Amino acid sequence: MNLRFKILGLVAAVCLSACNGGTKKNAGQQLESVPGMVLIPGGTFKMGAADDHAMADEKPVHEVIVDSFWMDEHEVTNDEFAKFVAATGYVTTAERPIDKAEIMSQLPPGSPEPDSSMLLPGSLVFTPPDHPVNLNDISQWWSFELGADWKHPWGPQSTIDSLGDYPVVHVSYEDAEAYAKWANKRLPTEAEWEYAARGGLEQQPYTWGSEAIDAGKPKANTWNGHFPYENTSRDGFITTAPVASYPPNGYQLYDMAGNTWEWVSDWYNSKYYQNFHKPGYAPGPVEAYDPADPSAPKKVIRGGSFMCSDEYCSGYRVSARMKSTPTSSLSNVGFRCVKSL
Repeated sequence: MNLRFKILGLVAAVCLSACNGGTKKNAGQQLESVPGMVLIPGGTFKMGAADDHAMADEKPVHEVIVDSFWMDEHEVTNDEFAKFVAATGYVTTAERPIDKAEIMSQLPPGSPEPDSSMLLPGSLVFTPPDHPVNLNDISQWWSFELGADWKHPWGPQSTIDSLGDYPVVHVSYEDAEAYAKWANKRLPTEAEWEYAARGGLEQQPYTWGSEAIDAGKPKANTWNGHFPYENTSRDGFITTAPVASYPPNGYQLYDMAGNTWEWVSDWYNSKYYQNFHKPGYAPGPVEAYDPADPSAPKKVIRGGSFMCSDEYCSGYRVSARMKSTPTSSLSNVGFRCVKSL
């Protein structure tokens, strides 16, 4: 459906019959804008992918209905998250000691208990090697750093003093959900996120269309060069970039590809798409299931990050799916919020 007609149709529906808070709107009255958010007009779209790059959990393509909603135009920044912390005194997952019982509940039966030194506050930090490594061994570029958190993204000696307009990272799903509730918003569903990321385009692999990531001008903050040991920074950045550093998509949303992965509200279930048999709303799976790690329920993250490349992880593809446990935090995961009409 043409984007212009979608928007006109939404405005017409609002003008004629929409209700808000139980009060019917007068004819001709339009929705008030929400600062920092973009109105995403509802519609039907084909979710998932069927091309050569599509992973098994992106198949089959299925038709999904999405209602209109507001979405943050960019990822939540350090400055925005700092306001939340200042107002509430909230302490993020990475700033708290790790609960041994919780860790053990996520490990296979009979697993050895973690060393007590690993239960101190900290988070997973990207630590790139200086040489080629086995891409099946993520321990080659991830390390648990004591003292790493949203205020200290690269370890206890780092700060965010000059990074106010950068996306907040080292936030768990629980942290993101707490922020959303404070802001009177919520996290997007997986269907809402993909629908918005497509920006009105149909069956295109990227938020900007079909042009390859390394063709033309930089379109997103991703990995340039050989992952994980060589980054040419062709796109201007080695790690995260200030939000809105690249052109927006068709819905005027920034960084729906690259920069940081973004939490969504759905549980991850690798078989969910296979069980979606008819067009309709996508409520999300009732329970989580990751065949590679069945003992640990995970939430979906979307959009890819500065670490993604076709050589390793084409996570910036609009249909690409990733997952992580709700209490995990990493230096390449952030979030943005939505608000129902």
